[in-house]
Amino acid sequence: MQNTHGWLRKKQKLDNLMHNKTLAELAKGLESGEFSSVELTTHYLDRIKSLDSQTNAFITVTEEQALQQAADADKARSAGNATQLSGIPIAHKDIFCTEGVKTSCGSKMLDNFIAPYESTVTEKCNNAGLIMLGKTNMDEFAMGSTNESSFYGPSTNPWDTTKIPGGSSGGSAAAVAARLAPIATGTDTGGSIRQPASMCGITGLKPTYGRVSRWGMIAFASSLDQAGPMAQTAEDAAMLLNTMAGLDLKDSTSMDTPVDDYTADLNNSLEGLRVGLPKEYFAEGLNDSVKTAIEAAIKELEKQGAILKEISLSTTSIAIPAYYVIAPAEASANLSRFDGVRYGYRCEDPQDLMDMYTRTRGEGFGDEVKRRIMIGAYALSAGYYDAYYKKAQQVRRLIKNDFIKAFEEVDVIAGPTAPTTAFGIGSIKNDPVTMYLEDIFTISVNLAGLPALTAPAGFADGMPTGLQLIGNYFQESKLLNIGHKYQQVTDWHKKTPEQFA
Repeated sequence: MQNTHGWLRKKQKLDNLMHNKTLAELAKGLESGEFSSVELTTHYLDRIKSLDSQTNAFITVTEEQALQQAADADKARSAGNATQLSGIPIAHKDIFCTEGVKTSCGSKMLDNFIAPYESTVTEKCNNAGLIMLGKTNMDEFAMGSTNESSFYGPSTNPWDTTKIPGGSSGGSAAAVAARLAPIATGTDTGGSIRQPASMCGITGLKPTYGRVSRWGMIAFASSLDQAGPMAQTAEDAAMLLNTMAGLDLKDSTSMDTPVDDYTADLNNSLEGLRVGLPKEYFAEGLNDSVKTAIEAAIKELEKQGAILKEISLSTTSIAIPAYYVIAPAEASANLSRFDGVRYGYRCEDPQDLMDMYTRTRGEGFGDEVKRRIMIGAYALSAGYYDAYYKKAQQVRRLIKNDFIKAFEEVDVIAGPTAPTTAFGIGSIKNDPVTMYLEDIFTISVNLAGLPALTAPAGFADGMPTGLQLIGNYFQESKLLNIGHKYQQVTDWHKKTPEQFA
C-alpha cells in the first residue's frame, strides 16, 4: 500500500510539473532519472486526449509509435547511448513526410496519403531520439495566415479558443502554447512560423533559406519555404535547431555552410549591439497596444546595453504585392502534380482523363489554394510573365538590397511580428486581402532569405504579441542569443493559458 501511495504521489507531481518544463529542463529531468521517456510521453499523450478537443491542434496522433519510440529511448539511455534530446516528445507540422504515417498537408487532396519515406527534418529528429507525438494542423498546403483553410477545421488559439492561432503553422503553435507538446516543427514561407508564434505567445525561428533541408517537406513556394523550430524559449529553439540544421545533398537548395552550436553563445552580452528600428514597422496600421508592448520589449534590450538606431526599409510597402505574385506562381507549378493519377485524392467515376483532372482538383483543393493556383497560373501565362512575375522578382532584389544596406549600419533589426493580435475565427475568412496584410512585417524576410526570430513580448488587448528580430544571413546564433538574454529578464515565455496550465 505504501508503495502504491508513493507511486501516486510521484505521478501527481509529474502531472503537475512536466508539461510546464522547458525542453532544456525536460532534457535534464530525463538525464537525472527524475522521470522516464515513457512517463513523459504518456503524460503528453494524456493531455492531447483530454485537451486537444479545445484546440484541434493535431490531425494525427501517433500514440502506439510514440510509446514504442519512448521505450526504445529509455533502453538507449540505460545502455549509455542517449543523445541530449533522447526521449523528448515533439509534434511535427503535417507538411513533413513521415514514413508509414498520414501526411495530409491539411488538404482533402492528401487525406489518404501515407508517406513512404521520411523527410530529412523528421529523420534527423528520429536519429536524435525525439518522440513523435503526431502531426499538427495547418492551413491547406501552408496557404494562409489563420489556420482556417485546413480540411480538418481550424485550430484555435489556446489563449482564447474563439480566436485564430495564426497560420500556417497554427497547429504547431497551439500545441506548444497549450503544453500539448514541448517543441514542434513548423515551416515559414511568408511568416508561417513567426506569426502564429507571436499570436500564441511562444518562440519561433525562421532560419536562413537553405539552413534546414526542404527534402520531404511538401512544397508550397520552393524559393521561399523554410523549416524551423517552435518552442517555449529561445534556448529550446536553439537545441532543436542543432538537430534540424545542416547540409543535405538530397536538397539542391541546402547550403554547405558550417553549422553552429546554437546553444554556445546564448549568454553573450548585448553590450554595444546595434539594433535597427525600421520606421516603416512602427507607422500607421500597427495596433497601438501591440506598438506599446514591442517598444517596451525593445527598451529591455537597451537596458542590457544595446544601442537603438532608427533605420528605413523603404521597400516594406511593396513586399506584399511582390510576394503574392511569386508565391502563387511557384505554388501553381508545385501543385500541378496533384491530378489524381499517381497518389492522393481522385474523383469518383470520371468520364475521361480531362474530367478526372478537373474534378479531382476542383474537389480536392479548398478555396484559398484554388485562388492562389489561379493567380500564379495567370502571372506565369504568355503575355503576363514579364509584367508580373519578372517584375516581382526585380522587386525582390530591391528588398534584398534594402536589408544588405541596413546591415551595414546595424547588427539586428527589431520590430513587431504582426500588426495585430489574434482575431476571431471567421472574422476575415472571406476577406483574403486583409489576411494577406497580416504578413506585412514578415514577408520581406522570406523574399530576402534572411533568418528571423519571434519571442513572446507581452500582451496587447488581452492576447499575446511577439517581438521580431531579423538577422543577417546565417546569424541564427545571434538572434537566439538576443532572444535568450531578453527572456532572462522577462517572463512572458513562462505564461500558460489558464485552462491548459
